[in-house]
Amino acid sequence: MIIDEGSVDAIRELINIGVGRAAGLLNEMTGTHIHLMVPEVRILRYADLVRENRVLEHDRLSAVTLKFEGSFSGISMLVFPPESAAILITALTGERIAAPDLDALRIETLNEVGNIVNNAVMGSITNVLNEHLTYSMPTYLEGSIAEIIETGRTVDYDWVILAISQFSLADLQVVGTIMMIFEIGSLDTLLKKLQDAEGHRI
Repeated sequence: MIIDEGSVDAIRELINIGVGRAAGLLNEMTGTHIHLMVPEVRILRYADLVRENRVLEHDRLSAVTLKFEGSFSGISMLVFPPESAAILITALTGERIAAPDLDALRIETLNEVGNIVNNAVMGSITNVLNEHLTYSMPTYLEGSIAEIIETGRTVDYDWVILAISQFSLADLQVVGTIMMIFEIGSLDTLLKKLQDAEGHRI
């Protein structure tokens, strides 16, 4: 499979549509002005994911995962390093809780944010492609990126779309990562459907 800049641009556009929708929903939910942007999108091999050294380098990450199945299948997840998770929770709830101590309120809040972002991003993709996917219930996980993506894994993956996302709340900056991890053959299917839907060569 050849992944060119056109492929990445098309996916970046859809992800940006999704995060824009997610920001609007979060603004309504919290009454806080949240700006979301995705300055960087990359497609990489699943085997290379654990070697990522940006927000994924921490031993303890917070992730909200959403499994999807259909003509293409895999997992969508929103991942935060501990410092960003703590800032986001404080901004949204007004409570300051030590970063290592994730209580029920923090987990519930992160789960809500992750669910909104995951659904908005996947929804922007399926709307353009006129596809219907089946989703599992969102799951909250903590650990290294290797521990998170291996939890409960029963299938093989081959490609990952990795999107660095920036949340801006007032003067606070929060960095997270949106990831879509695809089962073998699924990214090929997605790119072919994008080509058909958008009429340009991918």
